[in-house]
Amino acid sequence: MKFFLDTANLDELKKASAWGIIDGVTTNPSLIAKEGVPIEEQIRRICDIVDGDISAEVVAVEAGAMIREGRELARIHKNIVIKVPLTRDGIKACSALSKEGYKVNVTLCFSAGQALLAAKAGAYFVSPFVGRLDDIGADGMELIRQIVTIYQNYSFKTQVLAASLRTPNHVIDSALAGAHIGTAPFKVFDSLFNHPLTDKGLDQFLKDHHKAFDQQTVAV
Repeated sequence: MKFFLDTANLDELKKASAWGIIDGVTTNPSLIAKEGVPIEEQIRRICDIVDGDISAEVVAVEAGAMIREGRELARIHKNIVIKVPLTRDGIKACSALSKEGYKVNVTLCFSAGQALLAAKAGAYFVSPFVGRLDDIGADGMELIRQIVTIYQNYSFKTQVLAASLRTPNHVIDSALAGAHIGTAPFKVFDSLFNHPLTDKGLDQFLKDHHKAFDQQTVAV
């Protein structure tokens, strides 16, 4: 499973990129607005840090405007994936842009039926939102499983990008469900490193090493 960082913060991107395990980035207008930098400039900076698919979202709501804006976003960098919402106009824009050879991420997916529409429209990614479904008492991870099964049944090339992942278990469960990609904030990926037995084991190794070194020093 690929790991995408869901952020527009350059410091987080640099830290995570140094791990050598980040495959791409997802952004949206809200994340970029927090950085206080014009969208095109911030996206360009992100592309300079991470060499992988970078999702950049349109703000237009009408298909024609989405298509025009999507083309402009794609000109920023070769790794840009145009992000459109799963609406009627978004699907129309996805179909048109995909036929022109652009990569499209259809976002705000909350049902298997919507995911089927995205695949039919030629989406490169579909982004089902796990956490937001959990918030309303639905089973977000079951949606991932349903979409993966449907895509496998019909050999759709659209990749399932599990979004709104808020915990380490969300990441693990998405991998078990067969998601091609998991996107999450920096703190979620950072927490995947943590386990008390790892800390305890490393501490013991270091103590044993120092003890052996001290004994060698005394013997000399």
